[in-house]
Amino acid sequence: MDKLFDFDLTMELLGFDFVQTALLAAAVLGLVAGTLGPLIVMRRMSFAVHGTAELAFTGAAAALLLGVGVGYGALAGAVVAALLLGLLGGRESDRDSVIGVILAFGLGLGVLLLWYYPGRASNKFGILVGQIVAIEPTDLTSLLIAAVVVLVVLAVVYRPLLFSSVDPTVAAARGVPGGLLAPLFAVLIGVATALGVQIVGALLVVALMVTPAAAAARVTASPLRATVLAVVFAELAALGGIVLSLAPGAPVSFFVTAISFTIYLVCRIVEYARAKVRRTAGANDSEAVEPVSAASAEPATPRQGTR
Repeated sequence: MDKLFDFDLTMELLGFDFVQTALLAAAVLGLVAGTLGPLIVMRRMSFAVHGTAELAFTGAAAALLLGVGVGYGALAGAVVAALLLGLLGGRESDRDSVIGVILAFGLGLGVLLLWYYPGRASNKFGILVGQIVAIEPTDLTSLLIAAVVVLVVLAVVYRPLLFSSVDPTVAAARGVPGGLLAPLFAVLIGVATALGVQIVGALLVVALMVTPAAAAARVTASPLRATVLAVVFAELAALGGIVLSLAPGAPVSFFVTAISFTIYLVCRIVEYARAKVRRTAGANDSEAVEPVSAASAEPATPRQGTR
């Protein structure tokens, strides 16, 4: 802890290739998470992100046990989770229970697979809370490809997806294929969730997928501005979390979640301050209008005719 804010050590570590690779991976993850985040919040799928992360954890644990890339295992697990959520949780009334079932099963199976893994405990811990030293250039290449695919698909379906997120009833009446968009969006969430496993870990990936978007929603109602702010907030959390974790060598997930939560609190304060200003302005306007209304309500004095 004595090196928690060691500037010289941080600058020295920033020169290493693995740190630069991790920063680039975090920047890509921040872009994808910030772009998807507002739609996740609008569609009330925050819990779904957590459930998807649990099966991403299970896939990563299976990959670790089989000796293949953890990122590929996380991607496979997340996509399976997304498909299950899209197929079994089609009705909104069933969604929470389906997510809870998948989440519990995925976490239990992942723990069993980690128990079978004979390797170092640090590898097991890294799946849960992130391990930036494990990000190889080959992992970065696959991450970039997956991010491009997610962003391109999202760009193609963004307008109908936004329409069905804002008003699903009217969107269905206009012919928007909500039954197709829901599982497709769930798969995009699954891919993005898998990207975050090695950086922030399976347990806390929600800090980048949901928290920045939830913060942005507090200060703007515009989908475009909310997306831009969510991307900025996610980048600050991801990149800032890695930089702050370098000197102490602590898990990056704590710093990412701390920055995200701080941004969220600041946005809540901004929202409260704006609401207070509006209430004060409304009260002042009412006080200014009242005397005029009262004066206009008084009966006019009849004028006496001239002789």
